[in-house]
Formats: sequence, structure tokens, C-alpha cells
Amino acid sequence: MINYATLPKIELHLHLDCSLSYHVVKTLDPSITEYQYRDQFMATINCRNLNEYIEKAGRAIALMQSEEALRLVTLDLFDQLQQDQVIYAEIRFAPLEHTKLGLTPNQVVDAVEKATVEGVQRTGIEASVILCTLRHYSEEMSMQTVKLCEMFADTRIVGFDIAADEAGFPVTNHVKAFEYARHKGIHCTAHAGEASGAESVRETLDKFKPARIGHGVRSVEDPELLERLKKENIHLEVCPTSNVLTKTVSKIEDHPADQIFKSGVSMSINTDGRTISNVTLKDEYELMHQTFEWKKQHLLKCNLEAVEHAFIEDEVKDTLRKKILDGWS
Repeated sequence: MINYATLPKIELHLHLDCSLSYHVVKTLDPSITEYQYRDQFMATINCRNLNEYIEKAGRAIALMQSEEALRLVTLDLFDQLQQDQVIYAEIRFAPLEHTKLGLTPNQVVDAVEKATVEGVQRTGIEASVILCTLRHYSEEMSMQTVKLCEMFADTRIVGFDIAADEAGFPVTNHVKAFEYARHKGIHCTAHAGEASGAESVRETLDKFKPARIGHGVRSVEDPELLERLKKENIHLEVCPTSNVLTKTVSKIEDHPADQIFKSGVSMSINTDGRTISNVTLKDEYELMHQTFEWKKQHLLKCNLEAVEHAFIEDEVKDTLRKKILDGWS
């Protein structure tokens, strides 16, 4: 059995507000017990759908309403990444969710960006931040979010994403923001093909034109779409455990990750939310090995694809690529 714990890893799909350790939650809310933490912050196999999974982030977001809380949560995530031997991560969050107690969106982004710089210096892990709009947001809120990406250009803020429930809300409110991002040269990814099927992925590609798709696993429902993903070199950020918990698939054996890999579509393995899914990348890799008999070369390829599609400069990619190849050889 390969010891995945010690291998260097890349993570592209990681939500900040879904990844709070018990330690940081206890720091922010000393009254919480471990039982309450597990109950309020983690999804179980009885989770009914994506919405119920997302609701688990609500408790975390409520705690993340000050600059110091945002700093502590970000640094806590770096500690988790270090234990998991992650050498590069793209951390995403929706800044407008953290303005409920008076912080401005600028203050929110500034706090997380500064904490990311601090985390990089403290751990040596390379990291970037992606700002999310949400499906239920208005056009104005989406534009406000994408303009934060522009405002924080030349910092650790590297991209724009749309998250939350794709099934309940159309793309209409967000087309303008993605057009703006393209016009300004802001990297884009977009959640799709999770709560909705292949048509959601196609619509997202047509309307938003992202370089990557968050999840995208239901693309397998349409062989023509898989061909398009390959042809356009669209990378899928696959999160196996999360997809089981959100009932995107009924059980891990039904997960299309192996089918996607064999189709030749670019993909990586990610945790989505380390706390809500109660998982690390080591766990995800072992799951792929146990379920689909994935070997080292499968996961090495996923890591190299992640480097290739990361929202960073080529020189940083070269350094990461070398670390991955050296570590996995």
C-alpha cells in the first residue's frame, strides 16, 4: 500500500468556510463541545442533498465575521494543509457572506489575502485565493464580487468562481460578471454538473467560458460533452467524498471519477470542504485506490494536471511540477 500521507499534493477545489478545524472553532466559540462541532459543522451519510451540505457552512460563516476570525480560520487551514503534505492550494470563499457584522467586502478580502500571505510565509505552502459569487446572488452582487478580483490583482487573489445550488438558480444573473472577468483577464472556474446534469455543464461553458469546472462529474451523462471538455482542455475539479454526501452519486462505487479519467478529460482530486466532508486528500487518494484500484500513476497524473491548470505563473508551475515529480518518483 502506498503511503499517500507523505506524498506532495495539489488542491484546487477547497472552500475556506467548509474547512474549520475543531481547534479554531473552539478558539472562536469556547462554549462549543466536540459533539456540537461534529453535529453542526460536518455532513453525514444521511445528508439529503447539496443544499443540506451547504447549510453546514452557515455555522462557520457566522463565526467568520471579523478580520481576526478570518485570519485565524485561514491560518488554521494552512495547518491542515501542512499536515496533509499539500504544496499548493487554491482556497475559495464568497466575500459578501462575511459582511453581516459590518465589515466591508474590501476588508474581508484584504483580511483573507493578508492571512494567506502569512500562511505562505509560515508554512512554505504556495497558495492562492479564488473569490466566489453565489447562484442566488443578484447581478449586482456578482459584479461586486468580480470587481474585488480586479481590485486585488497582483495579490494572492487569482480567480473568480460561482458556487451554491446550480439546480435552483439560472445563470442569467452572472453572465455579465463572467464577461467582465474575461475582459479583465481574471481566471475563471465555475461549479456545475453537481446538483444538475450534463446540460448544466454545457450551459456553464457556453455562458461563462471558464477554464475549469468545479465538480463537473455529471458530464459523463453526455459522451459529446466529454469530447468537448477534452478538445477545449477544460479541467474538472473532482471531489469524490463530497459527491457521495451531496447525493450527486448514491455511493462511491457509482462515482464517475474513473470513467472521467479513462476518457482522457483533465481532472484532479480535491476535498471540497475538509470539515463538512470530514476528509483529507490522503483519505480521498486512499478511497480512489480502494474503490477503483487506482495506482500511483493515476494520482500523479491528477496532480500534474492540477499544476497545469492552476491559476498561477509558469515559473511557479515549474517549481511545483518538479516537487511533485521528485516526491512521487
